[in-house]
Amino acid sequence: MRKKYSDVERKLMLDIGHNLRKTLETKRISQKELADLTGLSTSAISDYITAKTLMSPGNVQLISDMLKVKKSDIDPSFRGTITLEDLQYGKTIDLPIVGRISCGNGVLAYQEIESYEPTPKAWLNGGEYFYLRAKGDSMIGARIQEGDLLLIRRQEEVEDGEIAAVMVEDEAVLKRVYKRGNTLYLQSENPSYAPIVIEESEAYTTKIIGKLKKIIVEP
Repeated sequence: MRKKYSDVERKLMLDIGHNLRKTLETKRISQKELADLTGLSTSAISDYITAKTLMSPGNVQLISDMLKVKKSDIDPSFRGTITLEDLQYGKTIDLPIVGRISCGNGVLAYQEIESYEPTPKAWLNGGEYFYLRAKGDSMIGARIQEGDLLLIRRQEEVEDGEIAAVMVEDEAVLKRVYKRGNTLYLQSENPSYAPIVIEESEAYTTKIIGKLKKIIVEP
């Protein structure tokens, strides 16, 4: 059974597949030749191109090295997607990287802003956005590593199974969100971590603060 991917991951898979196919066409390298160069199977290369499987950061590095291109030429989540034209012609907006968030009386406040990140306006589609920095390894199965920047769209509702930033008491955590009746399940993407179960009686300590829209992988 294939893994269920989030909307963010599916969009990234399509981008990677398109970029890899175009790069191979430009360099006149076949999928079989790329498999021979990298030691990956031809079926794995095919799955990347047809957006059936999400390429791991390690394989992005391997493939980009063999093709002699930048990692961001294959995987747009790596830094390098903001162009000089974006910066020169006002196509970016500075968004806060938030280190600490409070949610007193249901009002979300950025209590600690580490810095601001120039962000292409094309990534945004209405609403308010901010960044969190990933901590720990609880979401490695969703390709989220320690230190990655996570673009969050502020909203209080998400679809079942989507990845969201959630305030649990005084801490913002990133988890897959599932609702079963009046119970909220916050699921990690690492089998070492048990789900966080929020019963109705505890709901006042928990609040969905935003949906994950994009992962910016640290180089």
